[in-house]
Amino acid sequence: MKTMCHCGLPESYANCCGRLHRGQAQAATAERLMRSRFSAFVVQDGPYLLRSWAPQTRPASVDLDPAMRWVGLDILGSTGGSPFHTEGTVEFRAKYKGGELHENSRFVRHGGAWVYLDGKIS
Repeated sequence: MKTMCHCGLPESYANCCGRLHRGQAQAATAERLMRSRFSAFVVQDGPYLLRSWAPQTRPASVDLDPAMRWVGLDILGSTGGSPFHTEGTVEFRAKYKGGELHENSRFVRHGGAWVYLDGKIS
């Protein structure tokens, strides 16, 4: 039985988000980038989070809490963000042990690649 990737897609981590984290592939859509960023939080991949963040809003560093346990992701909706767009949004609910985060994230193209711009938490 194949273990699903942390992002919720029916593929192994190594063949799904792991490929993006290792720089072997790029996200074709804003949603795919958002899924890969969720997986990066799960596996504590701070360098990937910074690489996939728009330069104009990227922090100097990312402090990941090793005690935080992300346990699930639900995509609630999206606008734009296809291979043919230059910007898009993804609304999602990320579940962690003890709660959840509901955010509407904005993504843009930078150097041809999708990057996270910012998000509104609700």
